[in-house]
Amino acid sequence: MAKEKVDLLIENASELVTLRGGTKRPLLGEKMRDLGIIKGGSIAVRNGRIVSVAKTREIKGKFESEETIDASGKLVMPSFVDPHTHLVFAGSREDEFEMRIQGSTYMEILEKGSGILKTVNETRKASKEKLLKNCRKTLDIMLRHGTTTMEAKSGYGLTTKDEIKCLEVMKLLAQEHPIDIVRTFLGAHAIPVEYKDKADEYVNLVINEMVPAVTSRRLAEFCDVFCEKGVFSVEQSRRILLSGRKHGLLPKLHADEMTRLGGAELAAEMRAVSADHLLFASDNGLRAMAKQGTVAVLLPGASFSLMMNRYADARKIIQLGVPVALGTDYNPSCWVENEQTVIALACREMRMTSAEAIVATTVNAAHAVNRAQNIGTLEPYKKADIIVLDVPNQKFLGYRFGVNLVDKVIKEGKLVVDEGVISE
Repeated sequence: MAKEKVDLLIENASELVTLRGGTKRPLLGEKMRDLGIIKGGSIAVRNGRIVSVAKTREIKGKFESEETIDASGKLVMPSFVDPHTHLVFAGSREDEFEMRIQGSTYMEILEKGSGILKTVNETRKASKEKLLKNCRKTLDIMLRHGTTTMEAKSGYGLTTKDEIKCLEVMKLLAQEHPIDIVRTFLGAHAIPVEYKDKADEYVNLVINEMVPAVTSRRLAEFCDVFCEKGVFSVEQSRRILLSGRKHGLLPKLHADEMTRLGGAELAAEMRAVSADHLLFASDNGLRAMAKQGTVAVLLPGASFSLMMNRYADARKIIQLGVPVALGTDYNPSCWVENEQTVIALACREMRMTSAEAIVATTVNAAHAVNRAQNIGTLEPYKKADIIVLDVPNQKFLGYRFGVNLVDKVIKEGKLVVDEGVISE
């Protein structure tokens, strides 16, 4: 019987992590420890999609390809999905880092006009060309470290013109770079200096001008708000998210990062796709999120960068039945492009197992950006977004850190990174 021809075979994986069963809904609780591992596994790929996943002897008995990847002794798994980044910005904030070392808090730095507001000033002055150049470099680093889908937020413009500029940069990048970019409008990231002590006026600008301008140009899929004491109140956040939803933007929320303000409760009320940070979220808020299926996007890199000495209580959040994802929170105060680093922090500081962290950076992260129908697991008909890591099993993720463990990256069936080098 003739073998079926495919475009690519990945063979002999020491461990093949499939995460089967996570497409319709996120993996919760104990199911986060079942990675659907096939030892000695293989994948057949055709036209950018997965055709079959099984033991190598079974795949080789049915399929043949001129292109094969021998994954002997290596881990094969879905590529990373980063569900929370602030991709587009200009400038840097190393001086702020020094201030944090000396004891200044995030909100103290913001009140002095630094932090987000400094980046806003730099980003407003930057041309599209400069922003594109900066972002291409970032995306290449992320790709080499195994990320093939990411969410990117605006929020460093804080005028209608500059928010649109940042979102248009993301749209251009998505057309030219292998990484898929999911766009989020975050005009409510901070209150700009020209609206100091006039927060409600700025909220009205976001609702009445920014949201319609963004949606009329089809520049975003989600609307996010930094719901935090000293930034946007629960009521202001609700108004903005309702406006976004009226115009077709799905709600997300920066919630309970610095204080317990009720962000988790608001996220559940709004049926947000995700609520992110959650260091101070109440049990009632988390239970409400679990009931609604709102994904908790935890960001240990932010806690580490801000030197908060506090992390989201991942063990409790998982126990309460909330879907958990992990993101980098890549931004100029948390300059990390690597989900492997986030996994290491999640294991050490939040006591997540390597298996839980893998789920949180793949299939559950895909749910946090509404992409789980196509990515996040290695199953037939899914996009062939796959990474090959130079480690023998999944327990090395988190255990070995400080180096790039990714050997190869396959994006929609094409080898885009080989031995750490991006294909031309």
